[in-house]
Amino acid sequence: MKFADIPGLADIKARLIDSVKQNHIAHAQLFLGKAGALNLPLALAYATYLHCENKGEHDSCGTCAACSKNLKYIHPDTSFVFPFRSIPKSEDADQVKAETLKQWRNFLLNQPFDDLSGWINTYEGEDKPASISVETSREIIRTLSLKPFESKYKVMLIWQPELMHPSAANGILKILEEPPPNTFFLLVSNAAERLLPTVLSRTQLVQVPLSTDAEIDIFLSETHKVPEARRAEIIQLADGNLNLAINLIESEDDHYADRFADWMRSCFKRDYKKLVTFADDFHDLDKLNQRNLFQYGLGLMRETLLHRSGAEAISRAKSGELKFVKDFSKVMTVEKIAAVNTLISTAHYHLERNGSAKMIFLDLSLQIANVLKS
Repeated sequence: MKFADIPGLADIKARLIDSVKQNHIAHAQLFLGKAGALNLPLALAYATYLHCENKGEHDSCGTCAACSKNLKYIHPDTSFVFPFRSIPKSEDADQVKAETLKQWRNFLLNQPFDDLSGWINTYEGEDKPASISVETSREIIRTLSLKPFESKYKVMLIWQPELMHPSAANGILKILEEPPPNTFFLLVSNAAERLLPTVLSRTQLVQVPLSTDAEIDIFLSETHKVPEARRAEIIQLADGNLNLAINLIESEDDHYADRFADWMRSCFKRDYKKLVTFADDFHDLDKLNQRNLFQYGLGLMRETLLHRSGAEAISRAKSGELKFVKDFSKVMTVEKIAAVNTLISTAHYHLERNGSAKMIFLDLSLQIANVLKS
């Protein structure tokens, strides 16, 4: 992974590169961001830059021997620690670890912006809790006791340290505070509140924000050639999460804007026959698209409120979606918007708890119809 492979985050990239140029590299850094932030890709690109033999002004060269290995995640001086299922005594631990490392490298190569759920699905561990075991802390200490093989630096990247067993976290405190010379810890976390205070106090924070709408828009347009109308829908649903945006490309090519607008018009007209048909159609969608329609609806309620309040300058609605929002805001009051927002949120809650999709949607439609006509 190179910095150029990561959309946006120009200021953070510049600070990281400058720290290497000035030789002011913190021995332990915490790349912190919400789920969906690009903190793991950023840490990977930083490791690549640290090892690069021909560092450029703004990125690693990508062609030297060190870069070639880093881009395949096989550089001997970059070590990875990540959550995994517990290994029963009946299995050969060394063989499982070797196979898991291959899976991890393939995961990074094929899905560089993915999250913990994606990693768990990769090794088919959905029914087993993922964690970083106590034994891992001893492996970290053993690994870092060795001198670098090829590079000037050794890098220990720990992904999801919040899933580290407390004994494992306590076991690395000393080496985290006083690592060997030219050894750097890169901790990549989505939940600082779950880390031990003693770990937090030993790291320098690198706060990684979610992607902006513009960054996701450019990425979808240039990298995946997604049409503008579809991009607008995806951006609304992703809400800064690039990984979710990428997954939505592969989901059903369903135009949520058209479906949501038609649904609201039917609620407004109290076209009960059509609402029943909508409920049947909703029931036939997979869980992801059911969830996405509700998420999209919540986003459109926000946009309607902004237009109703005269705050169009910060609106995210575009093209056909924007026309609907403008028209919808004319018949909505702030109180109605709040009521519909609450109804959709409640329906989303019941859907996530495996309620009947058809009944949830039909009940929601009838309640929205009452709100719109009140």
